[in-house]
Amino acid sequence: MNPSSFQSDALPAADRDAVGPDQLLRVFHDQTRAPVPVGTAERPVELDGPVRKHYDLDPAGHFAMVESPDGLGEDPEARIARVRDFFAERGQRVEWKTYDYDEPADLGPRLEAAGFVREDDEALILGEAAPLAEQELHLPEGVVVRAADCYEDFVRFRTMSETVWGEDHAYVTDSLYPDWVARPESMHVVVVEESREGPVLCAARGEYDESSFTGLWGGSTLPQWRGRGLYRATLLHRARLGLERGKDYVRVDASPDSEPILRRLGLHRVATTTPYVFDPRR
Repeated sequence: MNPSSFQSDALPAADRDAVGPDQLLRVFHDQTRAPVPVGTAERPVELDGPVRKHYDLDPAGHFAMVESPDGLGEDPEARIARVRDFFAERGQRVEWKTYDYDEPADLGPRLEAAGFVREDDEALILGEAAPLAEQELHLPEGVVVRAADCYEDFVRFRTMSETVWGEDHAYVTDSLYPDWVARPESMHVVVVEESREGPVLCAARGEYDESSFTGLWGGSTLPQWRGRGLYRATLLHRARLGLERGKDYVRVDASPDSEPILRRLGLHRVATTTPYVFDPRR
């Protein structure tokens, strides 16, 4: 399959009862990858032919992403080298996000030859939001899931995340929270808790763009609360929040730990996505 050849922007209504992996990938590519994202003054999008650089203007920022959904043209090495040198001069870490159907077929080895470091594969998981949202929540007694609605929620989210990962997650309060304040229509952060005064037990976020997809990102759970349905609850709740915003589909870049949960919920693995990172500070 080569989704770059697809022309439709959405599935016909008649097909809605039989949405399979190929159709989902078609919609995803047409709506999410094919359009050039709209940048902002703080986070511009720049084009070098088919290559898209989307990054924080402040080199100390947490976001710098590159994609090339239309291939690399006749001189792949030169385009890759220009991206590498651009971020090297800025002293900024960047991730080149690839999919297993991207061209050229040897894009990954070319990136590695240019100094990018391959990170772990993730499964691109897609599905319809409505069947996911309709499933019943099953949480331990006294535990609730809700959308974060204040700065303190983000502070508690950060504390939980740093506990789980054992590293500084200042981005939660320093980047994620300001983004939510500035553009609340673009994001929900969902927390699972026993009370507002206690710790966040699990948290994740849903992000919205111009497509019909809710992006289901993140998902961390305190070790002692794993295996009790908390992450699943965030998935169902985020699907419901997305439907309220007119988002008919969900997407997840899933780790091997998350993929079985997502597939049991009726979602589909449609491709593999692999990040390649260049960090001039290493």
